[in-house]
Amino acid sequence: MSYATLDHLVVTTTTLASGVDHVERTLGQPMDGGGDHASMGTHNRLLSLGPADYLEVIAANPDATSPGRPRFFDLDNRTGPPRLTNWVMRVDNLAEGLAMAPKGTGEGTALARGPYSWRMAIPADGKLPFDGMFPSLIQWDSPHPAPAIPDGGARLVALTLSHPDAGALRAALAPFLDDARVEVVEGPVGMAARIRTGENEVVLT
Repeated sequence: MSYATLDHLVVTTTTLASGVDHVERTLGQPMDGGGDHASMGTHNRLLSLGPADYLEVIAANPDATSPGRPRFFDLDNRTGPPRLTNWVMRVDNLAEGLAMAPKGTGEGTALARGPYSWRMAIPADGKLPFDGMFPSLIQWDSPHPAPAIPDGGARLVALTLSHPDAGALRAALAPFLDDARVEVVEGPVGMAARIRTGENEVVLT
């Protein structure tokens, strides 16, 4: 029995518009919903991957007040084109999850957006372990947002995590997740999601 569940995938970008365009062009589906995270100075848009998980595009909000701390997903240092850089695991008890997680996964931070509230592990420097290949941990205190996102039929088939120390990353994930969709391979740091859209499968990087 797994302790955690894959919650959502994260595309980071320097501007929200460019990230949304990247996802919509790749998947051929419109993004929907999302909004502002005032306490972190970020904003996002969402795309359904089914009733229990979703895809998020997130960027620093140029109109927001500085959060006075590093933003999550290392967004303060984000350069280059939009890409899939992070993922999030859902746990029932964030404190217990953090006790099992690698050093540097972060501290539980209360966040909210509209009707949704959650606690998320955010590293002090914004950088997650294993060069971001280890996920952020999240505990939802409100209903999950996935059912409210319009479902265009996109589904995650596989998430491949690549890291030079693949064995250590597998060991760090082992107490948490038993999901056949998630694969860890040895190689340069990066991730790729294979997503089914209708009759086709596309790879989002």
